[in-house]
Amino acid sequence: MQNILDKTAIVGIGQTEFSKFSGRSELQLAAEAAKAAIDDAGLKPSDIEGMVTFTLDTNDELALQRCLGIPELRYVARGPFGGAAASATVHLAATAVASGAAKAVLIYRAFNERSGKRFGQPMVDQSGYGGFGSGPDFHVTFGLDTPAKIYALWYAHYMHRYGVTSEDLGRYSVVARANAATNPRAWFYQKPITLEDHQNSRWIVEPVLRLLDCCQESDGGVAIVVTSLDRARDLKQPPVRVAAATQSHQIGGNIMWDYYRGAKVQYREAQSTARQMFASAGITKDDIDVALIYENFTPIILMALEAHGFCGPGEAKDFIKDGHIALNGSIPVNTHGGLIGEAYIHGVNNILEGVRQIRGTAANQVKDARHVLVSASRSSMILGRA
Repeated sequence: MQNILDKTAIVGIGQTEFSKFSGRSELQLAAEAAKAAIDDAGLKPSDIEGMVTFTLDTNDELALQRCLGIPELRYVARGPFGGAAASATVHLAATAVASGAAKAVLIYRAFNERSGKRFGQPMVDQSGYGGFGSGPDFHVTFGLDTPAKIYALWYAHYMHRYGVTSEDLGRYSVVARANAATNPRAWFYQKPITLEDHQNSRWIVEPVLRLLDCCQESDGGVAIVVTSLDRARDLKQPPVRVAAATQSHQIGGNIMWDYYRGAKVQYREAQSTARQMFASAGITKDDIDVALIYENFTPIILMALEAHGFCGPGEAKDFIKDGHIALNGSIPVNTHGGLIGEAYIHGVNNILEGVRQIRGTAANQVKDARHVLVSASRSSMILGRA
């Protein structure tokens, strides 16, 4: 199958500061990040013809259009669900550009997730449980009303099957916080932790998740501009090619209460996106220089490493222990600190780090990075040099 997306590129990125209290509206956060991304690309608001965000984003496209002074939008789309849609936003934007639906597309995600509506707190709106999935789930009546509780049941069987301990999970947290500690954009800049710190953090869902296994609740906004590779060569920044992008949403699955297909010891959607991406890009896992993996909770890192073939089933705990995901390891993971160390902007900040790694401007730059994996498991992509 012909890969038309590799004729598209990310040409602009922008963000606000990441905080626990932004002191301004979500629309203002979106506008600030979007303006920064357009300026970074060397474009004008009048060059933007499309917008992509999440189904969960509260910012209306027409309101943001008015804020930015964009004369006309020819294309708008929203990626499904929550963090699973992180790479889907680029998939949608690149598809629009490649098809000719829009010459330049702005991606944005902005929220006050700490000072406003906190995703990590119990869900009280059962008409649609905050926009997750397609309606209420009967599991809520049994007390599964927070993401930590819900996802812990995914991970418990995986941990039991492969003998994964809390200390094994903590070793990822230590790496993420070490990377954040040397990243000035990160909330936990200059605040590394030890494995002992992880083990002393309180239980959130015993015996699976401790506090330091959980992603942050953050205020902030991020934005990205996608256009054609041909046009990108004449713009301000070195183009970052979308080498491949795809999604996988399989029958019987559920974005939150994914209990309908038996024991979840392998991440089927991540395995599928990995196969599709590597085939489309014409590369293998051995060509990946940096992996940026969505981690709402630490166990997903282990499952994603295995799904992408960096190690075999049940081997991720030892793969991490042996130093493979560190900055000087065989496959550096979440070089900016990830959602645990930098900020939780639904994983879109991972894409910004991918762009910086290809540009060579990351705080924790991996030498000669040519291919970067950005995985949200149900949506993933590979970024590369033009």
